[in-house]
This record gives sequence, C-alpha cells and structure tokens, in this order.
Amino acid sequence: MDQDKSADALAAGPVAVSVEGAIATLTFRRPEKRNAINEAINDGLRAFFANPPKCVRAVIIRGEGGHFSAGLDLGEQSAREPAEVLRHSRKWHELMDMIQFGGLPVVAVLTGSVIGGGLEIATACHVRVAEPSARFQLPEGKRGIFVGGGATVRVGRILGPDRMTEMMLTGRVFEAEEGHRLGLAHYLVGEGEAMDKALSLAADIASNAELVNYLIIHSIARIDDMSRGDGLYAESLSAALSQSGVDAKEGLNAFLEKRKPNFR
Repeated sequence: MDQDKSADALAAGPVAVSVEGAIATLTFRRPEKRNAINEAINDGLRAFFANPPKCVRAVIIRGEGGHFSAGLDLGEQSAREPAEVLRHSRKWHELMDMIQFGGLPVVAVLTGSVIGGGLEIATACHVRVAEPSARFQLPEGKRGIFVGGGATVRVGRILGPDRMTEMMLTGRVFEAEEGHRLGLAHYLVGEGEAMDKALSLAADIASNAELVNYLIIHSIARIDDMSRGDGLYAESLSAALSQSGVDAKEGLNAFLEKRKPNFR
C-alpha cells in the first residue's frame, strides 16, 4: 500500500481502503446486498489487517449505502459437509482475531443492518458508534443454523449468555437505543453523524502512545480469560512495559507541564 497518499482509495473492490494521515477507513461496498459478507469481503479485510500501512494508528470500518452489514451472504453458500463448516468457521475466528488483536484500535460505524456476521465483525471492533437506523440481530437460530463467527464469545460477553440465548431463540431485533443501552454500541449519535464521531474518536485514539493502545487491546481481553491471580500478574507486566521508554517520559512531562503529550 502507498503510505504517502492521503484520502485516496487504495482498493476499489468489495472492501475499499482509504488512508488519511494516521487513520485508515475500510468500507464494505456491496450496498445492493446490504453489505452481506462474502469471501471477497473477508479476503479484503484479511489482506488489510495482515499488512496495514505503517503510518496507520487507528482504523474505521463502515458500510456503504446505509447498512453496516446484513451478515453472511447465504445466497452464495452451498451445502457443506461438517468438516467444511468447521474449517469455514475457524477461518472466521482467525479473521475476527486479526481485527481484535491486530494491534490497531478499530472503530465501527453502525448504520442500518448490523446482523449475524455483521454483528460478529462489529463486536470484534474496539469502539462502536451507532446511528438511530442501526438494528442488531442474530437470526441464525431462525434459519436452522448456529453462529460460527465468534458471536458466542464476543456478543455473549457483552449481553451475557442468558440474553444472547433469548436473542437467538426468538430472533428478536434490538433497535439502536436498546442496543446502545446493552453495550452493543458505545455511542449513539444522530442520523448522519456517526462517521464524523468515528473520525473524531479515531484521531483521539491515534494520538495515544502506540504501545499503550497495543496493551489495552491485548491485555484487557486476555486478562478476562485468566484467573484472578494470573490476571493481576499480567496487569503488572503491562504496567511495567507501559512505564518505560520515551512515551512514558513524554506523558509524565506533559502532565507536569500541563500540556497535551506528543507521543512518537
């Protein structure tokens, strides 16, 4: 990727990538399908997160045409044997881990359909901004299938297993306000305002110390999987790493001098 180009579309396929300064914006471009996720979109996401431009310090993911994503494109799915379904699911898990643990903070702009696999992608992101049009749903149970892209871990941890069970059994839809209240979105803004809010948040996040952002992304989620004692030890290791080097010195000096820090 050409790191010297700003606000220039670096990919014109189903995932368009543009870079403006330290922020990359990834846009799903299947509006006629409400940005239903096919293999081409997954490949586009995988290609970006496997090798992001070195100048990028925060990422925004959005959907073109009023919808984030209506989920897996079932129209492109063919009958699969169990072993094939298993491998397909594990590929999704690998991609969701690339988004969540790739080291770059990711902000999701949630509009319209945030359904099934779309919700799985959204909950792999670190910050979620929703507009009033956003609708959250896991309809797999009503389609005779089970989630396979990580919802039981990511959505389940946000909602809790009891509420996710009910959500899947009934196929209920959470509108934007309720989804925000439940934690599926961190911010609820006015119609047409989510992208501006996401850009503001991404710029603010990108100004943090790069190592601290990396530790926040990795340590908190992993500590949640640990025992209490192991988690506290991992916290101490993260604190020790963060408080060494030039960024830690800059942060302390900026505090003492009552100015905004200027991290590397």
